[in-house]
Amino acid sequence: MTKVAIIGGGAAGMLASVFAARRGQKVQLYEKNEKLGKKLYITGKGRCNLTNACGMEELLSSVKSNPKFLYSAFYGFTNEDAMAFFREEGLELKVERGDRVFPASDRSADVLDTLRRAMKNAGVQVLLHAEVKELKKEENGFSLLMADGSRREADRVIVATGGLSYESTGSTGDGYRFAESFGLKVTERCPSLVPFNVREDWVRELQGLSLKNVSVRLMDGRKKLFEDFGEMLFTHFGVSGPLILTASSVCARRIRETELKLVLDLKPALSREQLDARILREFEENVNKQFRNVLPSFLPSKLVSVMYGLCGISPEKRIRDITREERARFLSAMKELELTVTGLRGYNEAIITKGGVSVREIDPATMESKQVPGLYFIGEVLDLDAVTGGFNLQIAWSTAAAAGNAVGDAP
Repeated sequence: MTKVAIIGGGAAGMLASVFAARRGQKVQLYEKNEKLGKKLYITGKGRCNLTNACGMEELLSSVKSNPKFLYSAFYGFTNEDAMAFFREEGLELKVERGDRVFPASDRSADVLDTLRRAMKNAGVQVLLHAEVKELKKEENGFSLLMADGSRREADRVIVATGGLSYESTGSTGDGYRFAESFGLKVTERCPSLVPFNVREDWVRELQGLSLKNVSVRLMDGRKKLFEDFGEMLFTHFGVSGPLILTASSVCARRIRETELKLVLDLKPALSREQLDARILREFEENVNKQFRNVLPSFLPSKLVSVMYGLCGISPEKRIRDITREERARFLSAMKELELTVTGLRGYNEAIITKGGVSVREIDPATMESKQVPGLYFIGEVLDLDAVTGGFNLQIAWSTAAAAGNAVGDAP
């Protein structure tokens, strides 16, 4: 029987422990917090979007860092396999918009209970308040130096310590330190799936405003880095929401290097010509009204209050007195509203970490280090990340299954 130590009791660590233990190995899971799955508990605003029910092609295309590396792991434990695992363990699931998969109860606690129950039934030994400070390779395995000064031993070690996002959940970069201590390369890290800071002060007046059907472009000079359609949110510091988080997964590193322009199209269903025709029609029907009385037919009330300044038209100005140039500015403000992105919010607002243990150091079929036999890395600690929608948790499940099965098959 192989003695397997799993460092980290998050999503990846918990599932890996089940697979390893089911294959007859003695599994000890070390979690430095007082309970398992603290980050998983808050995932999906407490509902836990645990995977995505899309096809494999979309699953792979949703991964933004090193998708080819995941080919073997994704096919070895697919999103269908993940859903089947939870259903077989008694968790009822549902599929929502965008093929997002949630527990039918809308409670992340039920996902955690399912995993904990599977671990218990498989015979996993869980050690809480057990922080591993140092990991060393010995002649016949590994030694783990604990925070309390004690030392533990293991034949094989799976590192599932997560990244740097939400430090309060225990994600403090321990896995990167372990990897570097063995001479493994760790790529540059930065927050991802994270809101943007913007320069424009008027954004604060829009705090809390959610726009559901807008298009955004992220521009580096004349170069378009990202474009998509969906929902976004104005905040006291800038912008957030699904569209912005997805943009960060594509452009996070570039945003750290330079200021970018975020261009909003508030009326993406209409071309410039169509919107201009609609404006003209509205103006012709209300020639004697003030601009303030016509603008609400185009925009939400919160946005109306800042639009006067953005397009340079006085709210008291009569429609009949608005010039062609002013109308053109109004049209541009709705079709090409520019914001200056000055940076990313911090790790405590980031859903995931971009960067991590280089996948070039890792066997894609087993998650084992190519340089250090018996040492495995899974989940967010790796240089793997995806857009929102359950894809990052699928990375956790697939890499966990690959490592858990591999240590279970080890001689």
